[in-house]
Amino acid sequence: MAYIERPRFSCALGGALDTIGSLYGAAPIIHASSGCGANLGGSQQSGGVYGAGYCGGLTTSSSNVTENEIIFGGEERLKEQIAATLEIIDAELYVVVTGCMTEIIGDDPKTVANLFKDNGKPVLAVSTGGFKGNSYLGYELILKTLFIEYVEKAEKKENLVNIWGAIPSKDPFFRGDLAEIKRLLGLLGIETNTFFTYDETLNNLKKAGGASLNIVLSKVYGLEAAAAFESVHGTPFVSLDIPIGDKATTEFLYKIAKLLGINSVLVDEVLKAERWQYYKFIERVSDQYLDGDLQHYAIVVGNANYTYSITRFLTEDIGWLPELSVVTDILDNEQRAAVKSSFDQLNFIKAPQLEFETDTAEIFKLFTKKREIYKDDRYQHLLSPLFVLGSTHEIDLAMRLGAKSLSISFPITDRAILNRGYAGFKGGLHLLEDILDSILARR
Repeated sequence: MAYIERPRFSCALGGALDTIGSLYGAAPIIHASSGCGANLGGSQQSGGVYGAGYCGGLTTSSSNVTENEIIFGGEERLKEQIAATLEIIDAELYVVVTGCMTEIIGDDPKTVANLFKDNGKPVLAVSTGGFKGNSYLGYELILKTLFIEYVEKAEKKENLVNIWGAIPSKDPFFRGDLAEIKRLLGLLGIETNTFFTYDETLNNLKKAGGASLNIVLSKVYGLEAAAAFESVHGTPFVSLDIPIGDKATTEFLYKIAKLLGINSVLVDEVLKAERWQYYKFIERVSDQYLDGDLQHYAIVVGNANYTYSITRFLTEDIGWLPELSVVTDILDNEQRAAVKSSFDQLNFIKAPQLEFETDTAEIFKLFTKKREIYKDDRYQHLLSPLFVLGSTHEIDLAMRLGAKSLSISFPITDRAILNRGYAGFKGGLHLLEDILDSILARR
C-alpha cells in the first residue's frame, strides 16, 4: 500500500480552515468530529508559526459530532451549533465547513445554513470532506463559494484588480508577498484587493466584483475559482508566477500594465526608482559576496507556487547554479505541464533537474541517484558549496550533504514568519539577506 512520508499539506478541511481564518472578520464553523478541528489547529503552526488568529485553532466553533449523530444524522446538531456561534462569536461572515464523517453520512450543511439567511449576517456552507483532496483544494473550494455567493455584482472600475493564488499557511509568506505586490501595483495607480492583508476587510472581498482584472499568482491553484468569478462577474483573469527580485518583477509589472492599458513610460519611471534602491542595497554586500566566493549550487524543494520563483531568482538575480528543483505537490499531468512550461522559458546556463515528488524520503534519493557529491577525485565535478532551500524536512537533507539550508516552504517549524515576504523588489532583498545570513552564521 502506498503512503506519503511526512506530507506537506493537510486535508481539504484544513485548507478551508486556513483560508477562512485568514480572512479578517470571518469565522469558520466545523461540522465534524472533535478530532478534526483539534488536529488541524495544531498543523497550522507549521506555517512558520502561523497561529490560529481570531476564532481559529482550538477556539474554532465545531459541532463535535458523536456516535449519536453518526447513526441518526447530525443536521440538528449543526443547527444548534450555528445558533450558538452566532450568539457568542462576533463576526461579519460565518462559513460552515464539513469533515469526512458528516460527508459520509450525507448531512446537508447548505440546507441548514439557509435556515439562518434572515439572521442579518451571511452564513455559507462548503462541502470540504477531507477525502475530497488536500489543503489546496480546500482553498479553491472556499474561494469559489465566496466568489459565487458572497461577492456582489458591480460595475467595473478601471484599474481595480483582485489578487489571489498565494495559499494561506501553505505559502508561509503569503501575506508579505501580497502586500509587496499591492505596493508595487499602487505605484502604477492600480487599486488592489488582496483579501488577506491586514489593511483590508471583508468589504474588499464583497466589492471585488468591480475589478477589471483578476491576477492569480499561481499556474495551478485558484484557477477554478477564477473561472467561476469570470462566469458570475465577467472579470477576466491572468495566471502568473509569483515574481521575486528584479528580473521577474520587471516582467510582471510590464505584463499587468499592458493588460490594463497603462502607459509604459510610467512603468519605466517606477522601475527606475525601485531598481535604484534594490541595487544600492545589494551593492553593500557585493564585495563580501564576490571576495568571499558566495556563489553556490542549489537544491530547491517546495510547492508548485514557489519552486520555480525561487529557482528563477537564484539563477537570474544572484547567479547561483540550481542543480535540482523538486515540486512536492500532488499534481495531474496538466498541472505538471503548466509548472514545467515556466521552467522551459528560462535561459539557464545549465537547466536544473526538475522533479515532481511528494514523499520526503524519496527527495534525497533523487539528488544522490546520479551524483557522487564529494568524491575525492581531481577530475570529478564537485557540487560544492551547496545550499538547500526547502522545508524544515530538508534540514536533514542539507546536513547529510554538508550544505547550508534555509526553510522557505511548508512545513516551516524552525523560523517564525510575521510580515516577511519574498515577492517583488523588497522580497528579493529579504530572500538574499536570509540566504546570506544562513551562509555566514557560525562560519
